[in-house]
Amino acid sequence: MTAAQHGAAGAWIDGLIGVSIFSASLVATRLALTGMDALFLSAARAALAGLAGAMALAAFREKRPRGRDIPALMIVAAGVVVGFPVLTALALRTVSAAHGTVFVGLLPLATALFGALRSGERPSPTFWLLSICGALITVGFAARGLESPPGLGDALMFAAVLVCGLGYAEGGVLARRLGGWQVIAWATVLSLPVSLPLALILSPSAFASIPMPAWAGLAYVALFSMLIGFVFWYRALARGGIAAIGQLQLLQPFLGLGVAALVLGERIEPAMIGAAAAVALCVALARRFA
Repeated sequence: MTAAQHGAAGAWIDGLIGVSIFSASLVATRLALTGMDALFLSAARAALAGLAGAMALAAFREKRPRGRDIPALMIVAAGVVVGFPVLTALALRTVSAAHGTVFVGLLPLATALFGALRSGERPSPTFWLLSICGALITVGFAARGLESPPGLGDALMFAAVLVCGLGYAEGGVLARRLGGWQVIAWATVLSLPVSLPLALILSPSAFASIPMPAWAGLAYVALFSMLIGFVFWYRALARGGIAAIGQLQLLQPFLGLGVAALVLGERIEPAMIGAAAAVALCVALARRFA
């Protein structure tokens, strides 16, 4: 295997690890919401990730980002540190985690679109066709059995997908200069002046009344969904291309349903396995034509 092939393989492995970590985010968020308010959850997860990021940056004595990188870091923070967590937490007060996976299936397409705009990537027409097919398969599978008409929760989830796709694309471009984990660490640190005071102001009056599953959900979304997952994800986007690696997110709803089966005891249907296999084929072909 050549150095280029080895690097490409490493990018896809990093991307798959990142997506696997993200796949539990909606389930963890639902667990956290069983004992705490959505706004407190969003502020607390960002504040905890920011404090952990600050410690990592200090421990490794990372240089501060240049002035030209600050606007991009603010876009990352607005998209993945503030926007996506707040919007999904608000949406999950009225829709289920399974319902939310319908919109997660659109995230790869949003990431690829913003990647083309922000990084100058120009995937082939075949890639876009495969990307749309994969999104349709994912959304179609996740939407089965949903009978309720679109509401506020759906609008919030759609907005969350848009801001997250922008944050992913911007972070992928920036990671080529700063490094993968440094991008998310600095983004969470930049959010601290807002997230930390809000977390303190919105903190519940009685912490003892919050059940342990809710604390576990908060810990997961703060350390894994907000920080550790991005270490792998942004490194993958920088090394493997935003549009191509972004297609791995097509697998996220299926991995998320698997997590729901393990954590919540939900049943895995044969249709899920077939749909996941079709999506995996789209991802593999999209990688070739990206």
